[in-house]
Amino acid sequence: MKLSRRGLLKDAGVFLLGTTLGGLSSPLSKNLATASTGKPEGIELPWPYKKLNPEVVAENAYVGYYKGACCYGAFEGIIGELRKEIGSPYIMIPTSMMIFGEGGIAGIASICGALNGASAAIFLITGGMEKEKREVAFALTKELFNWYEQEALPNYKPQKPKFEIVKSVSRSPLCHASVSNWCKTAKFKAFSKERSERCGWLTASVAKYTVEILNKHAEASFKPAHKLSPAVQSCRSCHDKGSALEDTRGLMDCGGCHFTPRTKHPKA
Repeated sequence: MKLSRRGLLKDAGVFLLGTTLGGLSSPLSKNLATASTGKPEGIELPWPYKKLNPEVVAENAYVGYYKGACCYGAFEGIIGELRKEIGSPYIMIPTSMMIFGEGGIAGIASICGALNGASAAIFLITGGMEKEKREVAFALTKELFNWYEQEALPNYKPQKPKFEIVKSVSRSPLCHASVSNWCKTAKFKAFSKERSERCGWLTASVAKYTVEILNKHAEASFKPAHKLSPAVQSCRSCHDKGSALEDTRGLMDCGGCHFTPRTKHPKA
């Protein structure tokens, strides 16, 4: 019987896949095997988690920022440690895909890339298709966003900083507003090396806080520490779901981009 080079390569690939999956003895191995055929949706969520050292994750995220920017840095900072501590299934994620989130997604300056990457990690670890899993992941994510809007950041200083960085309060999860508010406080340009370093510190800070709340979730001790401000709740009472106007939706700090409600709100 004559064997073609293509046939040999195909058979070798099937053998390698079967050997690799055969070494896994958990239900995860079945998910991996069926994922290769394209029949089910693949590996179900949530994925296993082991408590991580927030300081180690933060430092790795800072290093990751200078390799692939904010979204990649936050995601790789967390997932990279889980890859070391747990192995499969985390070894299967091409974390470089998260480079898409650089500068608020391809430099568009929408959602902060660090929040984007961290939120993806949160959902991978705690979320899923089921409503109850989704609600858990969303609760952790909302806490992360409220913290980001309300705290003076960055609050993590890397081991070998390039510059000294001042803190600012973003009052928004948007890259544009976060950067602009910091530039106003720090007196540096948006495309300066200092601003880039600031975002490196910020990426590390976001990854660190994400692991802190993930660790609390793993201990079954997580409770939201940051709530929507009274000003935001006031805005939502008129503009959000079930209100008289119901012309918007969202849980962001309105004053970060729009008027300050208490001083410039138009009269009814």
